[in-house]
Amino acid sequence: MVLRSMEETHYLVRSRTFLVGLWEALRQGFAKHFPETYAHLPDYWRLTRMDRPIGIFLLLWPTLWCLWIAADGIPDFKLLVIFVLGTVLMRAAGCCINDFADRDFDGQVERTKDRPLATGKISGKEALTLCVLLCLLAFCLVLLTNRLTIYLSFGGLVIAIIYPFMKRVTHLAQLVLGAAFSWGGLMAFTAQTGELPVYAWLLYTANFLWTVVYDTQYAMVDRDDDAKIGVKSTAILFAEADRFVIGMLQLFFLVAMSLSAEPFGLGGWYQFGLSLAACLFAHQQFLTWKRHPKDCFRAFLNNQNVGMVIFFFTVVDLFVP
Repeated sequence: MVLRSMEETHYLVRSRTFLVGLWEALRQGFAKHFPETYAHLPDYWRLTRMDRPIGIFLLLWPTLWCLWIAADGIPDFKLLVIFVLGTVLMRAAGCCINDFADRDFDGQVERTKDRPLATGKISGKEALTLCVLLCLLAFCLVLLTNRLTIYLSFGGLVIAIIYPFMKRVTHLAQLVLGAAFSWGGLMAFTAQTGELPVYAWLLYTANFLWTVVYDTQYAMVDRDDDAKIGVKSTAILFAEADRFVIGMLQLFFLVAMSLSAEPFGLGGWYQFGLSLAACLFAHQQFLTWKRHPKDCFRAFLNNQNVGMVIFFFTVVDLFVP
């Protein structure tokens, strides 16, 4: 037994040494043949917001709860991998096109003035190229699903691309983001079931409302700077009614989510999760009471907990009789 344990330990050490050596060889080879790209890797990392994964979670939780509901339990593992990776890739692509659209404005906003495009560390062409590559990788994943999901993916791509440019022409750009961020849930249903049930649109509507909520909170952080440079947002449109409108949208989100329980056979645990989400929304209202930018940002971040709680109790409800 001791000898076997020593052999396993020796095997693990050798495996780790091999992997470390392989990674170092690949890193040095990449740095040698693509020195300029290698030097910019930290900037690409920041451009795609991999250092700030909150956006990934806000996209992922609704997609996952739709996937679980569509499967009426455990979804196909292949689809789970596809949607997790696809969410990461498309969020990164969205950050690239967003910063490209905002490249002439980010330098004038305190929170965004150090972004790679705003500082000139990455060019607009590089950002667009990376965006295209990420979208192609995501589409390769979609090709592993079915025809209806592939068709739906084109609609999601169009909405995701036009969103950043809507901030120049309308105060309702957050509605476009809501449409884009909710699209993954529809694709989860079609990928898992091969069809798009009518009640899936109820979940879509709910997530649409929730997205407008947290992106308005996000826009409240930059409201003063945005107003000076002409960037439009729901935070500017709602003005002093912002907390009231956000509160109503939060209520409508909870109602829409609750109404989706019966058609999908969800019960008490699911409703309990929504009750906890309501408590988190109340906390967000408290945080934004005086509209301090840092507190508004904390309220925005708190929505990650909302998504996680709803997903967790959705899963519990599907497994507990």
